[in-house]
Amino acid sequence: METVGAPGAAIAIAAENLFPPIPSEVILPLAGFTAAQGGFTLAEAIIWTTIGSVVGALALYLLGRWLGHERLARIASRVPLVRASDIDKTTAWFARHGWKTVLFGRFLPIFRSLISIPAGIERMPLPLFLGLTLVGSAIWNTIFIMVGFSLGRNYHVIEPYMDTLQWVVVAVVLIVIAWWVTARVLRNRREGKDLLHGE
Repeated sequence: METVGAPGAAIAIAAENLFPPIPSEVILPLAGFTAAQGGFTLAEAIIWTTIGSVVGALALYLLGRWLGHERLARIASRVPLVRASDIDKTTAWFARHGWKTVLFGRFLPIFRSLISIPAGIERMPLPLFLGLTLVGSAIWNTIFIMVGFSLGRNYHVIEPYMDTLQWVVVAVVLIVIAWWVTARVLRNRREGKDLLHGE
């Protein structure tokens, strides 16, 4: 974000949609913090991160529309840290709740990214998908950006603790990613064993 500016925030959020372990709950406050420090405006932070959210979601929507459920489930079963059951669960949830999942699903970690896939599989009208994604993402992004912006505006209060806080944030992010990866690997192994015993 410091190098590219507000478009860098858009790139980071688009990547978060495609690779869920990258947490938007960290990226968005940093965008707000950078805006408060004068790297770009608050409006730019909100607009660009929302563009990134929509672009990332659109990529997954098109993937779902192009490949369909069966092929995506087969591909997911071969991709490290991804499970076919993730596709099955989000597709079933989409089938039960329809368009509401696209809007309100934007507020749920991991699910926020994956819900775009069944929307594409079920060929949800693209204008409706984009509109709901835009609204849901704008609300989610604004909340977290404002948190970071408030911290940035009160930087003089937290500045003495900034070095320590920076390492705490890095440690928390690494722990969360390590936990997610470990849990996913162990679950995949367990399911693989169950499948072998079942056969």
